[in-house]
Amino acid sequence: MERIRMQDVPSGMNDQLMATENYINDSPLGEHLLELLRLRVAQLNHCAYCLDMHHKKLKHLGESDLRLSSVCVWEETPYFDEKEVAALQFADELTTLSNGSPLASTFSALEKHFSKPEICYLTLAIAHINTWTRLMKTFNFTPGKYKVREHEAV
Repeated sequence: MERIRMQDVPSGMNDQLMATENYINDSPLGEHLLELLRLRVAQLNHCAYCLDMHHKKLKHLGESDLRLSSVCVWEETPYFDEKEVAALQFADELTTLSNGSPLASTFSALEKHFSKPEICYLTLAIAHINTWTRLMKTFNFTPGKYKVREHEAV
């Protein structure tokens, strides 16, 4: 049962979050990579609402079932390219902060595939999905109801 319903969220809060989301979506990172990172962070944070949403968005973008089912074990599979691996590693480290901050080797791997401005966008995107997952888990939004709208398609 939802603890806080969408209509109970303070006026403007969702608008501000969506403004940041739109800024990230307009970045040069691309929708597919962003959705892959969002799915991974949702897994790490055990957010069923966000898992449902980003799984459905990736399916809509044409992602394969094999890769979708393997995001949770990305480091053990050959299904992700070097750029995706660098971004997924960064997402894991930035989400868990188990080492205090991302490792130098992780940052070096990012620099092979992303410009400094793109790394800034990656950092914001990962921080933002972490914000969303924490809100959804606190509000206890019901998973399974998300529907991809056509304007979300690439």
